[in-house]
Amino acid sequence: MTLKFTASAALCALIGLSACNDPSQLGLDNTAKTEQGALFGGILGAGIGALVSDDKAKGALIGGALGALGGGVVGKQLQRQEEELRAQLASDEITIVNTGDRLIVSLPHDITFDSDSSTVRSALRFDLNTVASNLQRYPNSTVQIIGHTDSDGEAAYNAKLSQQRASSVSQVLSGGGVALERLQISGRGEEQPLASNLTEEGKAKNRRVEIVVIPQNS
Repeated sequence: MTLKFTASAALCALIGLSACNDPSQLGLDNTAKTEQGALFGGILGAGIGALVSDDKAKGALIGGALGALGGGVVGKQLQRQEEELRAQLASDEITIVNTGDRLIVSLPHDITFDSDSSTVRSALRFDLNTVASNLQRYPNSTVQIIGHTDSDGEAAYNAKLSQQRASSVSQVLSGGGVALERLQISGRGEEQPLASNLTEEGKAKNRRVEIVVIPQNS
């Protein structure tokens, strides 16, 4: 039987897996995280190999093998980076989620900013400088800084405030030595809640800034 593996099929599979890769799933152990990184890399590599090779089957196999190897390296790097951050952060209210292909460091609003403010509290600067030092030790990644709010107030105001808060966190990381070209800033306002905005507990979860660390496979 002839092996047929197109780039589009690989991309569809990767998108499907990403949809299942919910940052709220905290149960992955270290081995599973590494394997998940290898799986992502393998699927992407197979798609690229099939796309660039005249022999689609051979290209897919070679690309898949190389991609899995690279993905496994990424998974191990993320595991080490996560372990170091957990050991060094002072606040136990900061959460870290390792999805297998990225780290999501979530800063709750209540410890990061005063109400309606985009100025980072001085008490949190130690932890942000710790994150900055960690990012410098692992320079081969891009860093998305994403601000979120609850649904109180006007949506346009919330979008602007979330952008300003993300920018403030970015400035602290940059001041701590992280290269500006690695930092990507965005404000999502109230568009991506983690919980219901109908309760105070839900609103508190939704007010946050996320630092998303995405390693590069190179």
